[in-house]
Amino acid sequence: MRTRIKQVIEDKFAMLAEQGLLPASDVADSHIISVPKHEQHGDYASNFCLVMASSLKAPPRKIAELLKPELEGEGLFTKVDVAGPGFLNFFLSSAFWQQNLLEIRAQGSGYGSSDEGRGMKVLVEFVSANPTGPLHVGHGRGAAVGDSLCRVLRMAGYDVSSEYYVNDVGNQMQTLGRSVFLRYQEYFGQEIDFPKECYQGDYIRDIARRIAEEQGDKFLDGEPASHLDFFIHEAVSEIFGGIKKDLEDFRVNFDNWFSERTLHESGLVEQTIQELMEAGKIYEKEGALWFRTSDYGDEKDRVVKRSNGVLTYFAADIAYHRNKFERGFQELVDIWGADHHGYVPRVKAAVAAMGFDPDALNVLLLQLVNLIEAGQVKAMTTRGGEFVTLREVMDDVGTDAARFIFLTRRCDSHLDFDLDLARSQSQENPVYYVQYAHARLASVFRTAKEAGVEMKEPEEINLSLLDSPEEIKLMKLLASFPELVAKSASALEPHRISYYLTELAGLLHKYYTTHRFIGDDNSLTQARLLLADVIKTVLKNGLNLLGVNAPEKM
Repeated sequence: MRTRIKQVIEDKFAMLAEQGLLPASDVADSHIISVPKHEQHGDYASNFCLVMASSLKAPPRKIAELLKPELEGEGLFTKVDVAGPGFLNFFLSSAFWQQNLLEIRAQGSGYGSSDEGRGMKVLVEFVSANPTGPLHVGHGRGAAVGDSLCRVLRMAGYDVSSEYYVNDVGNQMQTLGRSVFLRYQEYFGQEIDFPKECYQGDYIRDIARRIAEEQGDKFLDGEPASHLDFFIHEAVSEIFGGIKKDLEDFRVNFDNWFSERTLHESGLVEQTIQELMEAGKIYEKEGALWFRTSDYGDEKDRVVKRSNGVLTYFAADIAYHRNKFERGFQELVDIWGADHHGYVPRVKAAVAAMGFDPDALNVLLLQLVNLIEAGQVKAMTTRGGEFVTLREVMDDVGTDAARFIFLTRRCDSHLDFDLDLARSQSQENPVYYVQYAHARLASVFRTAKEAGVEMKEPEEINLSLLDSPEEIKLMKLLASFPELVAKSASALEPHRISYYLTELAGLLHKYYTTHRFIGDDNSLTQARLLLADVIKTVLKNGLNLLGVNAPEKM
């Protein structure tokens, strides 16, 4: 709609210029169409006259007064006001909103899509939890945000790939293998002093028990170090299998699972370090190799290889981001925990040093999730083994509730996840509130069928009967959905969808209590059934972007 209004203004301006009523001039790039904060100021507003005043050498209000009658004669608007120093405020006709329902219905499940992304190749990397334990609720938030973002980007015309980065090398793998081996020894009655730095959770005992039952006590002999690779492999395989199953049940399916190990085995990490050294961007000091990240905006230089020859995690991350760009992705989105805040500048510095655009790397930082039950916050520490898993939350409140609630706040805001609220079937439960709106409309059509009322073909329906203030407000909100999706994509903010759905559900519930969809007036019934059908479609499309079901009954 903004594009259409903008074009109408420019066409009318060109016509006035041809008539000699205004000087000919190129249209300023700063000409925008916006939505006024207050309804009494119209449906849309334009700053055209203000941004053109200088080049036209005329007062903005004079330009606006010349354009006003031409715009009002367009038929698209019921009224055009000149406001303030020269803003144009547009009031769209009821007929426009009514006819737009037909467009929405025709698009169906595709309504909300756009070419905002113009096919740009985007890689979204998220979750990427170390395979050292099951996913917890914090990982669940990252999974919901990342997967929903991918859905929104795809609908907005981006070419999107999703990726999970598997950290399958490094000290944490050694610690994991050692943790399982020690529990294995303990299983056979050996007295073990279990170190604090090892993984404490019961899942470590479960893995050790399985190995003991399958393999017997054959690993008790010999040097423990000689068995470590086996225990690492077994632990990672079992834990990662659980992670994949949890994500699949959470409706998150990755296009690619990228192993950190492959970066090292391919030689890309060492190759990248060598090339950066030759370019003078990595230097040696005190036996270690340092990256000149401070030359690219980081607060200080960073070590990529320690004096003992061990590579840092940063070294692998440099190569990983190089690999992403070299695979042809034009924009990267990394979703990390908030504790990685200080890591962002050094990765952007590395991207810049390798000759890529650091602005093409977008990092979303996820704040903590406070899991609350009976008013108490549950403690969570992964290594200490005190945490609530994503699986437990899914089994408790369901995937729909978990995903929706994870997406009710900006990802950089703390989230209080109230389990009691998520379990409740009440209007205070945000997912229930929205899903009930969809189910309520499904019930309208079941009732219509029972009454022998079938909706006519859209072109046979008198949509002009949808003229109440509540109906106009609903139709305006429905019309804004494609722009909302496009803006959610460009801002990388999928939570905007949940806000929109909550607002739409609220308007529907209010309308439902004051208006009858099926009444004595068949013409009005037909118009309202079409409205109900369109609202139902938009609710379902929006819920699909969140990865949440749209139930027919509740």
